[in-house]
Amino acid sequence: MKKGIHPQLQKVVYQDTSNGATFLTLSTAKSEETIKWEDGQEYPLLRVEISSASHPFFTGQHRVVDTQGRVEKFMKKYAKSTTKKDKK
Repeated sequence: MKKGIHPQLQKVVYQDTSNGATFLTLSTAKSEETIKWEDGQEYPLLRVEISSASHPFFTGQHRVVDTQGRVEKFMKKYAKSTTKKDKK
């Protein structure tokens, strides 16, 4: 690998803003904020809106939505009107 062209890999803490869950992992992302981790060291802090701790798929809270008739409802609502202007 060429030296000096690759971003530096470092430990960072991701914090889920929706539920406060935090994860320590490796990343090339940079941040001005820092947080003191459980091991007593400070790491860059990156805030995210959703993570595996809050995403419905991973938490088991997802549900199947009945989509029958939704396309027809959309087409009916947003269909072009057939006025005299449209026929020209």
